Amino acid sequence: KTAFINFITDEEWKSIEPVSDWFGPSYFLMSSMSALFKLSIWIRHGHGYLTENLGIPVWGSYAVFGLATLFLGMVLGLVSESFRAD
Repeated sequence: KTAFINFITDEEWKSIEPVSDWFGPSYFLMSSMSALFKLSIWIRHGHGYLTENLGIPVWGSYAVFGLATLFLGMVLGLVSESFRAD
């Protein structure tokens, strides 16, 4: 605790280099990582809901997410092809 208070009062924090833009919270890479982390939490909650509340077996939950992944891939492929200029 004393070291932290001295760090602030003696202004030792001024000698530390700031975090580079690559690792800043507003950089695209960090925003993308945050979105992926939120997506993984959503998937975990969805899996728990399917298995615990609806009584679907674990393999059934995996099948649901697998089919959703395939469907989303097909939709994104269709959208990307519709914007493609020949």
